[in-house]
Amino acid sequence: MDVIVDLQYGDCGKGKVAHYLSHKYSYTHVLRYNGGCNAGHTIFHKGKKFVTHHIPAGVFFGVKSIIGSGCVLDPDQFFREIVMLEKGGVRTKGKIFIADNTHVITDAHKNEDKQKGGKIGTTGRGNGPAYRDKYGRTGVRALEIPKLRPYLINLYKEWYENKKDVHILAEGAQGFGLDIDWGDYPFVTSSHCTAAGALLNGLPASAIRDVWGVAKIYETYVGSKKFQPKGEVFKKIAELGEEFGSTTGRRRQTNWMNMQTLERAIRMNGVTHIVFSKTDVLRAVGEWAVIDKNKVVSFKSEKAMQDFILKRLKSFGIAKNKVYFSDSKETI
Repeated sequence: MDVIVDLQYGDCGKGKVAHYLSHKYSYTHVLRYNGGCNAGHTIFHKGKKFVTHHIPAGVFFGVKSIIGSGCVLDPDQFFREIVMLEKGGVRTKGKIFIADNTHVITDAHKNEDKQKGGKIGTTGRGNGPAYRDKYGRTGVRALEIPKLRPYLINLYKEWYENKKDVHILAEGAQGFGLDIDWGDYPFVTSSHCTAAGALLNGLPASAIRDVWGVAKIYETYVGSKKFQPKGEVFKKIAELGEEFGSTTGRRRQTNWMNMQTLERAIRMNGVTHIVFSKTDVLRAVGEWAVIDKNKVVSFKSEKAMQDFILKRLKSFGIAKNKVYFSDSKETI
């Protein structure tokens, strides 16, 4: 199993990387392993733009795509996505499945979240209340919803009783900085956003092979806490980077990339490959900087900044040939 994990606060381009890897390598399954419809992946496929919130990227290439038990599912959103994909020319029949023990977001969850989500800055999509009821042992599982039955799958049987070899790409949602345990609590999401979160979908630790970490060359955050420093450069980064949430449309706050936050995420997720996205944005802005040990370190050129990052990543144990700097319209 290969795992994709966001090393910052979400919105780093995981969907684009999942789309690329689904096509490049011969996976038998793409597994969405955490989160709900509070996350959105923007994917360009055959010249068309798709925004998915539940359905994994493998469906674009006919790979069996599973919404795992670590997720919470809004059935209405799920069926809207199927319609959207079919209208866009993506065949979904026999390719999309839901773990039968996945918990469901109900109308009551959504109504509650809209009223109480403002303090933390959540999306108000019902994810938090659904996870609360899951762990409070009062939740509703997918197997209890009749209209979902044609899509249900038993993960134990799929992983361990399958007569064919299983090669999984585990696709994460949100980001390490939003993880319920390791993020900036309480400004976090309600699920496990780490590579270990993929294992909670019925998989052993020995299953993990490569971990693809994804980060922006700068940082963004959507939520109620103060994140963006003063300065016109950050407004310019947001404008040129088109920093609006794919789920809520809210403007993202921006800041320079924090090297200690990045190191922590890399080490705790066991990252083997890393993709830095949107390098062209800082190129357009004409300024390059990172935060290192609570100080802003500025660079005279893009190359100088990349050389600094590569040197630091080497000390984290990541080889140069496993680091990718990509522009907005690129993947790797």
